[in-house]
Amino acid sequence: MPPAGFERGIRAAKIGRYLNARVEKHKLGYVCGTGTGFKISQNPDTLRAPDAAFVRQATIDERGISKGYWEGAPDLAVEVISPGDTYTEVAEKVDEWLNAGCAMVWVVNPRRETVEVYRSPEDMTVLRGNDILEGGDVIERFQCKVQELFV
Repeated sequence: MPPAGFERGIRAAKIGRYLNARVEKHKLGYVCGTGTGFKISQNPDTLRAPDAAFVRQATIDERGISKGYWEGAPDLAVEVISPGDTYTEVAEKVDEWLNAGCAMVWVVNPRRETVEVYRSPEDMTVLRGNDILEGGDVIERFQCKVQELFV
């Protein structure tokens, strides 16, 4: 895959900073940046790298910090849509993350200034503007206004 474009990189870094502030303050786990590899299936091996990700501390305590790719899905995967991404490609990524065990997937759309929150293929919410993006039971007490991600 080619490197992310500038706008995608900005959005990914911003959401990573927001997540990391909450996660570090409360020692909830680890936030991973763009390019971190997650091996979500075997035979054939499927490696994915979200724009940001979160793994709970309980999982880290149980498995340790991997020196290579993380085996399995993160608890949260964040995908920032690039201008060249198709609806089908984004939908396939969401399905792959959820099927691999992600508890939540956020799809950030810079063009529409929205965040789609998926807990399952059937459970999706679109947030925009003053709506509050929440971490729910995945990242406790995480909240930010959607519009803050796009300024």
